[in-house]
Amino acid sequence: MGGGGILSKTSKFYLETVVSVFERIEAEQQESIDQGATILAHAVAEDKLINVIGPGGHSNLAAEEVLWRAGGLAPVNPILDPGTILMFGAKRSNYIERSPGYAKAVLQSYGVDRGDVLVIVNAYGINAMTIDCALYCRELDIASIGITSTSFAQNVPKDAPARHPSGKNLHELVDVFIDNYLPLGDAVVEVEGLVQKMGPTSTYCNAFAINLLMIRTAEKLIELGIQPPVWTSANLPEGDRLNKEYEEKYFPRVRHLR
Repeated sequence: MGGGGILSKTSKFYLETVVSVFERIEAEQQESIDQGATILAHAVAEDKLINVIGPGGHSNLAAEEVLWRAGGLAPVNPILDPGTILMFGAKRSNYIERSPGYAKAVLQSYGVDRGDVLVIVNAYGINAMTIDCALYCRELDIASIGITSTSFAQNVPKDAPARHPSGKNLHELVDVFIDNYLPLGDAVVEVEGLVQKMGPTSTYCNAFAINLLMIRTAEKLIELGIQPPVWTSANLPEGDRLNKEYEEKYFPRVRHLR
């Protein structure tokens, strides 16, 4: 029975911490979200895709979050390269995300090119693949939106092994930066008897921020007089019928829809 009290205390702290980050994103990042949504809405209006990449480990989940998502925009092209997806090897992913030059090959293989848009989501914003994505955008005039945390970037030494050789940070390189306010260290819950903290927060922070961005993009499209192409849950009775139009339009263009 005593253990239940301890669990309740840690659970409450975890909940309150995650909610407080959500509230801070909502309160302090509206201007950046609005700027990013304007870029994305105009891209959709021009029949372009919203390219999304989460370069490294669990940051890939942000790109998966907006793929074929009930209530999500249909013209989203997630870049899910096997090199950094954990199911093909967690440590392998770690090695590859630190490899300079790898990102360019990945983006080119997905057809991300001059005049496109790219949302770069990385919890820490410092690894080689993340920074190379941002530099690729600068090189080719690709509009870039970064979702990341300054708390990590500002506290990791410039010569740390996890960093891009340049020592640069994602938030310094993108056209629009949305801070996800990830707590330093990611995990936030102290457990009695453990040195390490538990209760990671990065997936929640990334998912909340990118969904706010997508919702605002839909609002911008409506302001432009365009009906936003939004997926309906395929599990609802009318889901297949309502999605058919978007499937026919985007299946040939979005690799991971097929």
